[in-house]
Amino acid sequence: MSQESINSDAKKDIVDSLVVAARKRAPLDAVSLLQKESDEIVSEVLNRLPFSLALRILSDFPEERSQQISLVASSEVGQQWAANQAWPEDSIGRLMERPIAVFDRNTTVRQTIEEIRKIVVDTLITYAYVVDTDGRLRGVVVMRDLLLAKPEQTLAGLMIPEPFFFTPDVSVTDAMQATLKRHYPVYPVCDKSGELIGLVPGHAIFEENTYELTAQSGRMVGIDKEEHLNTHFLTSLKYRHPWLQLNLMTAFLAAFVVGMFEDTISRIVLLAVFLPVLAGQSGNTGSQSLAITLRGMTLGEMTEGMISKVALKEVLLGLTNGFLVGITAGIAMYAYATWSHSPLALSLALIVLLAMVGSCVISGLTGVLVPLGLKKLGADPTTASAIFLTTATDVVSMGMFLGFATMFVL
Repeated sequence: MSQESINSDAKKDIVDSLVVAARKRAPLDAVSLLQKESDEIVSEVLNRLPFSLALRILSDFPEERSQQISLVASSEVGQQWAANQAWPEDSIGRLMERPIAVFDRNTTVRQTIEEIRKIVVDTLITYAYVVDTDGRLRGVVVMRDLLLAKPEQTLAGLMIPEPFFFTPDVSVTDAMQATLKRHYPVYPVCDKSGELIGLVPGHAIFEENTYELTAQSGRMVGIDKEEHLNTHFLTSLKYRHPWLQLNLMTAFLAAFVVGMFEDTISRIVLLAVFLPVLAGQSGNTGSQSLAITLRGMTLGEMTEGMISKVALKEVLLGLTNGFLVGITAGIAMYAYATWSHSPLALSLALIVLLAMVGSCVISGLTGVLVPLGLKKLGADPTTASAIFLTTATDVVSMGMFLGFATMFVL
């Protein structure tokens, strides 16, 4: 036996074992399994998997790797993935599969069932779709109705007319909200003219939304959602480093504010001890507000009329929480200043209380305004929100604390 034959047999065995393993795993787990294999091996594995599973696995690879695999693969999976890339990121268009079980309205039940028998050998079918001569979606046929109908009945009298569908540019978040009221296993996707261009399984929308939620906490601190535990070192560096540079620039702003009050700090050294306390407390208040705001935006609760109500609520919460923790911090300042034999113990305690209230109010409001402002600018509301929030809370809390001390004590 030639070396070429041996290599071919070994390659076939590898592909066979990977196909079996990939069928038993979730798409992301299958990506972890296949990532170390060559693009040629991965493409052969995808070609032998069910279309829906293969497309999900290819889509879950980092985009650069997916592009390489799609160029090697000559299958419909690679072509469909490439076509989906034309649609905005995080849109339904990125999740589309090819439309299957598509029929004319005059097709009989007998003809439809015969055709479906051929299709289900390779693909699971949930609905049959009825289109007109221009490919526009006119109706959906449920399998149960199809099986119980008379063989010579046409689909025109059997279909559910004017079915619900998505357009490919709809965001996954908006689609998720729509599915909460419907719970269909598969959703048709049509362009603006109503032409059926693809299908999206309901589970794919839920999986993508879950993926978005897991990525949300990372994006708040500048971690790209494409980064995983197995992402290459240089790729992770490329994703993370620019945001760290931005964070450094914003930290300089906070340092500049503190520097403006250098004389105040040098004359009342006790102030330096409580600067981290003010910054930490206001930062936590802002983070709570930010988390609730992002959650409301994700669930579609943040309507135009809700913005002012949420902002007012966060201001009141900041005022109340700031006053309560300010009393505790003020008592701590009074005790520390007294222990240090400072004659300004009572004044410094009151300044801590006022600064705590003011900074908690501003940070709570900022937690609402930062994600809303990013969305208004057309950016991802979660992208580096924590970086901007931290800057705002540090500048306000430190500036307010040192400013009050300069005005009322010196």
